[in-house]
This record gives sequence, structure tokens and C-alpha cells, in this order.
Amino acid sequence: MKGDFSPPHSVESLYIEHHHWLLQWLKGRTGCSHQAADLAQDAFVRVLGIRREQLDALREPRAFLTTIARGLMIDLYRRRELERARLASLAALPEDEHPSPEQHHQILETLMAIDELLNGLPARVRAAWLYSRLDGLKHAEIADRLGVSVPRVRQYLATAARHCYQLRYGKPV
Repeated sequence: MKGDFSPPHSVESLYIEHHHWLLQWLKGRTGCSHQAADLAQDAFVRVLGIRREQLDALREPRAFLTTIARGLMIDLYRRRELERARLASLAALPEDEHPSPEQHHQILETLMAIDELLNGLPARVRAAWLYSRLDGLKHAEIADRLGVSVPRVRQYLATAARHCYQLRYGKPV
């Protein structure tokens, strides 16, 4: 019948043909069926945002879904690590210096935004920014560690600064 035709890589066909496989793949990596189900759901929500032409051009749907799922797992593990680090730093504070629930929420949101920002940077730009801001290294020291020139380090830091500006003010530089 004419109306029953479904393109080979519609969201519906991807879900029907590959959801169970993706769920099992995620379960094997996370060790938790509930977490695997959440991640599989999130993966298909992301697929909903993909343009039709991109879906039609897919040659390896499982590789495509795996890439999305890996990114989601990385995000999950990063959030967990941030939460662990935040709780450790909170435990080191005297109780009277603990932030209020509102401050706590704001701190967590800021950490997540910074993590997202850093995740969006190329690896060397991210490394240069971290060496500069967290380790306090000079440009020449960063250049030595990264095996690049000092002007390249300046470019990396300028790129990171633009991204920070966008994060803070929500507009491109």
C-alpha cells in the first residue's frame, strides 16, 4: 500500500530496529538496566533533533546510535565526577560555611555550565585553559607542555576566553 511506505532510516524505523540492541549495549557498559533505559531514551530524543536528510543518508545506524550513546555516557560520568568533587570540597568546609540550598544549586549549575563549555573546546584549547587557570602556568610553560609555540598558546587562551564570554553573556564575540 502506498501510505505504508516508511523510509529506511526514519526515527520510527531506527527505534523499532535498534532500540533493543542499543539498550543491551548500554546495559553492558553501565551495568544498570535503569540507567541504560534512560540513556537509550535520551539517545532517541537526540535522534529526533536530527535533520531528515541526515537520517536518510545513514549507512551505519548502529554506529550512529553508538556515537550518540557514548557522548551521553561521557556527559553522565562527567556530571557524576563534578558532583563527587563538589561533595568532597563541601565536606572539607566547616559546617557554618556550607552554602545554602539556593547557593548550592547555583554552584552546581555553574559547574555544569563550565564543564559543558570545556567539553565544547578542542583538546589543546581546553588543556591550555586548565593549565593557565587551574595550575597557574605561564604561557611559556604551557607551550612546553603542549609542544606548541607561545603565540599558539595565546590563540588557545583567546579561543577559550571567547567561549567563556559566550557562556556568561549568551552571545558570540
